[in-house]
Amino acid sequence: MVLIIATHNKNKVNEIKAILGGKFDKIVSADEIGLTAQAEETGTTFYQNALIKASDLLSQIKNNPEISKEIGDYAVLSDDSGICVNALFGAPGVNSNRFFIKGDDKANRIHMLEVLKDNVNRKAHFESCVVLLYSDGKITSQIGITEGEILQEEKGSGGFGYDCIFYSYDINKSFGEATAQEKNAVSHRARALNNLLKII
Repeated sequence: MVLIIATHNKNKVNEIKAILGGKFDKIVSADEIGLTAQAEETGTTFYQNALIKASDLLSQIKNNPEISKEIGDYAVLSDDSGICVNALFGAPGVNSNRFFIKGDDKANRIHMLEVLKDNVNRKAHFESCVVLLYSDGKITSQIGITEGEILQEEKGSGGFGYDCIFYSYDINKSFGEATAQEKNAVSHRARALNNLLKII
């Protein structure tokens, strides 16, 4: 079975391939089969947004007979994730990618540090929901959470998004300082994907 990932984020693709690589015959992104993954995320939960993205990509595939024929048996995987900060009552949550400027990781991190500048409560967690949508409409989903806190400044240059300002309690360093292997062992997305592996 071919797994098609509903994202254009190469970092997400690499994480997913590293974890699910042995479960599918082939894993490709929407880009790699000539489709887009740009559904508007109108949901209020991670699950709703992940399902919206997966459903949109599935619809595109079904409406393109040439692609459907070429890839054969397939399923679509989508994830929606974000950072939830206690002092902000769970925000930015589903709006993490557009907390300050949509798609601008650096601007969003700077804004987060400014918002929490004088706040002593810096506890936060990353949450991810993955949705696996089969071509026959069957849906499977799982969540993953990793706990930590927001640092006072950026540490490390690895990862993406909020990684370099998120201190992970599991590895006692920021995700920006972690190797890919260290992060993949404890990240919210990794936990959601590993939970998914247990049931598929």
